[in-house]
Amino acid sequence: MLLEDLQVVLKVAEFRSITAAATNLDMRTATASAAIKRVENALGMELFIRTTRQLRLSSAGERYIPQCEQALNLLEQARQNMRDSLDIVDGELRIALSSDLGRNLVTPWLDEFLDIYPGVSLKINISDSNIDFYRDSVDLALRYGSPTDANLYGFKICNVPGILCATQGYLDKHGTPEHPHDLAAHNGLFYQLYDVIHDLWVFSHNGTEYKVKMRGDRASNDGDLVRRWCVAGKGVAIKSCLDMSADLLSGRVVNLLPEFKPRATELWLVCPSRQSITPAVRLLRDRFQEKSREILNQLVEKGFLERSVLD
Repeated sequence: MLLEDLQVVLKVAEFRSITAAATNLDMRTATASAAIKRVENALGMELFIRTTRQLRLSSAGERYIPQCEQALNLLEQARQNMRDSLDIVDGELRIALSSDLGRNLVTPWLDEFLDIYPGVSLKINISDSNIDFYRDSVDLALRYGSPTDANLYGFKICNVPGILCATQGYLDKHGTPEHPHDLAAHNGLFYQLYDVIHDLWVFSHNGTEYKVKMRGDRASNDGDLVRRWCVAGKGVAIKSCLDMSADLLSGRVVNLLPEFKPRATELWLVCPSRQSITPAVRLLRDRFQEKSREILNQLVEKGFLERSVLD
């Protein structure tokens, strides 16, 4: 049997399906079935009990699978330790990115990274939905908000204030709000996640919190589309300062009510395990931090952000 056969066995045990495991591993179902047969023939026992409706572990499989997983983890750790000591930067990076940040900022950064390190290959998952590292087959995710799962490993990239913005054309037509309460008369552009529309906007000023229940004619689960609506003059939106950075710096949108701060967040690079933190991932982390800081510096210099955001 081959080392790769054992990886197939672990995936089949995880998904309780040869077809699902093959799909996850990007191979044909027949290839996965052949791998299982090789392992079972080498061991002289069946690891799975197959019926027409389901597949489950045999008693031998229940004993073998945990030890097999532990052995493969040790081999992978040994391989990674050797590569780390040689500072080898290669391999495939499977990264999840949010739609707006990923398309408009991070993808060009990744293109530059691959030009510098040609031994690295890339697979990008673009989505604003929460990522399941195992279901979605990704190795790292660049996400707004610190990780809430204690089992995950993360690196903070930067602070990310929110920005309330609209085009000057929209303001000329509908008026410029002078206080958060004035926003109720404006058309809100909303982000929607899992059928929940984020139409309750919260601002803070001198320790006081202001909540505004907004109305609007547009909502989307794609943050990039919300930004496009805003740039097209369809209403007002609260967005990440990184997402809106090019539009702010070019003058395509105006920063509204700068004294009243929308809720801020942070940008994090998150990995499912310590083994995922390869030399390539560490270099990518450093690049993300450098590129993000450059943008924040520009926004500070133009007066869109306070210098404390760089701390």
